[in-house]
Amino acid sequence: MSRVLIAWVAGIAGLLAYLVLVLRLGDWVLTQHWALQVAYFVVAGIAWAFPIRALMYWAARRRG
Repeated sequence: MSRVLIAWVAGIAGLLAYLVLVLRLGDWVLTQHWALQVAYFVVAGIAWAFPIRALMYWAARRRG
């Protein structure tokens, strides 16, 4: 199996799991203080990019 296909499947599955987690926690955060809401949504909106970046670099890396 190629790295790109593995990365694609892992990326889609990971993003879906992340989305479910962020949405469930987001429901609770919406009942909290506005400052916590801002911090949560800023972190949640940016945090997904780091693992996806690493996955893309891994998929694009050449062997040898």
